[in-house]
Amino acid sequence: MNLLQLTVSLTLLGIFTTAAGAGYGEHPEARAFVREMTREYGFDENRLRAWLGEARRQEQVIERISSPAERTLEWHEYRDIFIKPERISGGIAFLEEYEDAFRRAQRQYGVPREIIAAIIGVETWYGRYRGSYRVLDALATLAFDYPPRSRFFRSELQQFFLMVREQGFEPGNMKGSYAGAMGYGQFIASSYRHYAIDFDGDGVVDIFDNPVDAIGSVANYFAEHRWKPGGPVAFRLDDGVVVPPSLLSGELKPRFTVSDYRQAGVSVPTHLAGNEPARMIMVQGADGPQWWLTCHNFYVITRYNHSHLYGLAVKVLADELSGPARVGSASTGVQEKTDE
Repeated sequence: MNLLQLTVSLTLLGIFTTAAGAGYGEHPEARAFVREMTREYGFDENRLRAWLGEARRQEQVIERISSPAERTLEWHEYRDIFIKPERISGGIAFLEEYEDAFRRAQRQYGVPREIIAAIIGVETWYGRYRGSYRVLDALATLAFDYPPRSRFFRSELQQFFLMVREQGFEPGNMKGSYAGAMGYGQFIASSYRHYAIDFDGDGVVDIFDNPVDAIGSVANYFAEHRWKPGGPVAFRLDDGVVVPPSLLSGELKPRFTVSDYRQAGVSVPTHLAGNEPARMIMVQGADGPQWWLTCHNFYVITRYNHSHLYGLAVKVLADELSGPARVGSASTGVQEKTDE
């Protein structure tokens, strides 16, 4: 390499190193975002640009959101992540420690306490793992450097700045998941603003460090998404069930009813009302295919995370947390048949 080539190489290296370490304050799309936030929401332009100038592109965020577990794992693999003895025992302890809050949430919102606990258990292992990414970094990276979902994450970044202004948070100090989800229940910014509540009456909406607020906020989220108190969730059917292709749907929202499946000869639980919205799904268990009949409340669970594997993990963990005396109750449906 001659002197000219070396000089050019070092110059380019310096440019790329600076770009990689630079924040988003001068990013063209970020500058347009700042103008929009200033115009529509009255933010101080210099402060917003300074905050975005602190944000750093996180390549790992892009890698992780491009290959979520729900796309790459079979049900038995996904199940094994969440249905573990230690997560079950931890959930029982969590229910006991905050029994009053769970009872009050169930009474006020009609959402079973074991469902609330299972959500928090699946999301953060009852608050043990709440995320290690700076939310500012994650959202800026996805808003400005991830075209497949930039529109959604740009909206979430907008909601994030509105949230920190309303709550008095320092944006650079907040940590969460690679997708910018926060706190015990892993609320994204828009969910925080719309569904998080002050459940202990201390005047602060805190789902980061206050499990009581988190419990009430998860229950409120489900109620706002039309959870049916006392309604069924999901049922594993007998092996070998045959479901007509015409009664299968790729949508998470049920398009059929229990009566539709009965009329097609599918054996479903006899106590279910014929007009109950229903959807059949097939997943791969450790010993082969499993058929599940999912109901309206299962669909509500998938509003939290748009995946039927996620919904099943929450349902099965909730059954485990409900205890032998409550298995089979209308609150969570019947306990699944084990693979063992």
